[in-house]
Amino acid sequence: VNKNAIPFDTLGPAVTSGVRVGTPALTSRGMKTAEMAVVAGMIGEVLKNVGEAAVITRVRGAVRELCEAFPIYV
Repeated sequence: VNKNAIPFDTLGPAVTSGVRVGTPALTSRGMKTAEMAVVAGMIGEVLKNVGEAAVITRVRGAVRELCEAFPIYV
């Protein structure tokens, strides 16, 4: 994950308002398009509920389950 400028952002290129999530960390685990959508949904859910401990805990568990379903190749 890294910060990026957003096209047409009124704040200008010196202020990085966007976040880019690189897919290699996910594809190297065997995740495909469906899992990318799930990950994006989890990120969105946490961002919509900043500071909500119950949401963060629930999403953390979902992340753990997803990672267990797609273990790191060694």
